Amino acid sequence: MSMTRRTMMRGAAMAVLALGLGSMGLPGMVRAAVPATGAAVEGWKAASCECCEGWVRHMRAAGFDVTVHVVDDVTPMKRMAGVPDDLASCHTARVGGYVLEGHVPADDVKRLLAERPQARGLAVPGMPQDAPGMDMASGQPYQVVLFGAAGGPQVYARH
Repeated sequence: MSMTRRTMMRGAAMAVLALGLGSMGLPGMVRAAVPATGAAVEGWKAASCECCEGWVRHMRAAGFDVTVHVVDDVTPMKRMAGVPDDLASCHTARVGGYVLEGHVPADDVKRLLAERPQARGLAVPGMPQDAPGMDMASGQPYQVVLFGAAGGPQVYARH
């Protein structure tokens, strides 16, 4: 059986993600503290998504060390990360044992890493116009959702 380079790369990316997510633990498990400044963020995005690049710039400006993997389809990464379909956005990342879905503001990520709640991660569902990386300054409010915690998804921050 012959594998194409694309198939091998996709398999390798999924293996790396699976190994990283395996260390995330499940709700109720203790995680080690991770400093917010300089924390490593690893993200997956489609090549055609410009707003994802805006979010990466936002995170780097806030002091995060961001590595980006460009993939053909981010959906498998979202599924492996446990992102609920109703909270999905355009890119998926991980930091300090948590999942970040979409345009989560850096200050909310810093708060997450400082507080260390027992949850899977944070999501900004859809693509709100005023979220970091979108930068359309429409005045439209949006919410950051904590997911994977006991009791189900809950509003973590309002912007």
